[in-house]
Amino acid sequence: MHLIMVGMNHRTASVELRERVSIVEDDLASVYGQLRDLRTVYESVVLSTCNRTEIYTVVTTRDSAEDYLLKYLARRAGLSEENIRAHTLTLQGEEVVRHLMKVSSGLDSMVVGETQILGQVRDAFSLAHEHGATGLILNQLFRTSIHLGKRAHTETTIGQNAVSVSYAAVQLARKVFGELTGRRVLVVGAGKMSQLTTQYLYEHGMTDVHVVNRSLARAEALAQQFGGSSVPWSSLSGELTAADIVISSTSSKQIVLSRVMVEQAAQGRGTRPLLLVDIAVPRDIDPEAGSVRNVFLYDIDDLEGVVAANQAERLRQAALVESMIQDGLSSFVEWLAEQRVVPVIAAVRARGEDIHERVMASLERKLPDLSERERKLIRKHAMSIVNQLLREPVQYMKERAGVSEGVDEVEWFADMFGVAEQADLQPVLGGLLESVTNTAQQGTERVTRATGLQPALR
Repeated sequence: MHLIMVGMNHRTASVELRERVSIVEDDLASVYGQLRDLRTVYESVVLSTCNRTEIYTVVTTRDSAEDYLLKYLARRAGLSEENIRAHTLTLQGEEVVRHLMKVSSGLDSMVVGETQILGQVRDAFSLAHEHGATGLILNQLFRTSIHLGKRAHTETTIGQNAVSVSYAAVQLARKVFGELTGRRVLVVGAGKMSQLTTQYLYEHGMTDVHVVNRSLARAEALAQQFGGSSVPWSSLSGELTAADIVISSTSSKQIVLSRVMVEQAAQGRGTRPLLLVDIAVPRDIDPEAGSVRNVFLYDIDDLEGVVAANQAERLRQAALVESMIQDGLSSFVEWLAEQRVVPVIAAVRARGEDIHERVMASLERKLPDLSERERKLIRKHAMSIVNQLLREPVQYMKERAGVSEGVDEVEWFADMFGVAEQADLQPVLGGLLESVTNTAQQGTERVTRATGLQPALR
């Protein structure tokens, strides 16, 4: 049996191509049905987001399964297999385990450390489970990866530092005001940057939005997204006095908010602080406005400096997450190894119980006058002998199952106890274990090189 993943993401394919191969929730029943019809596919999970479409599978025949999945993605994109192959990522064994753990923890995201993907992985697994597409292997793999993703975001700060200019503006606003609920924001301009920054502020509790733009229609369109109101351009000065936060991003080539305008607004504000966020290039706000009392001015360079520092911190935290991934991989390999010997252990224990029952039956025939209490005592102590004799051999077999020569030792163990025929030695599962274990023992160096995330622990 083999663990493979075939798909594409923001690193391998353009957004246009990703859109063409994406799989929406309404199509999942059909997709899982088609995968289930393939004799070579035992289990499958489809993870499809705006940045990736990946199909995780447990298969019996690796090459034919990879070929089918590539052709399937090509059909969805309306392209030839040759064209799609150049933009498709194909992983096997340990690489699949590492990749899913990186995805769940946010290390494989366009913005390192983002948290949304963890929920998307959880939802994809739940839907696959509901469609009956998962089994023993993928159930454990996805649960382990989801748990690791939660650890990454609770035990490190990888997702807590702003790595976009828009979000950095929110960080600054929270430093100035603390709680953003109830604050009033004035958005000057109605472009994408203003929209993103306003959206982040809104998500952090700011709901009083006023938008001023030379085109009133565009101002109305942006204000409606956040339940705010549009303001005529002629009312800019008055709005400046009432606002707590001003976000300016226009396409003007001239200063929009002069020092004089800011001073006049400050006079009518008393001691209330005013945060000015200038994310326009060329700048909208006179740099001298930052010297006005109780006015805090930040421009695009200030925000980009915050982003750069936070990006560096996320990469340092990523090294900690890489260590967690190595632990998660080791845990999965250990679990997988134990599954390899579970049928043998069950058969050995069944053999012990069978011997126990036969001995008890013989004893009861030879000693028919035993009381019920005496029978129970003898039965209990005889079973205790069986369990004690098996305890150390079974523990040894579990420990040895994950090492390279462990497969041969498991077979020898089954032969020694005479249960080889009764126990399903699962040669297919053994092949999966080998494909995962061989490279798992190489540590984190390989994946670090592949991702470009060099350890930088302080």
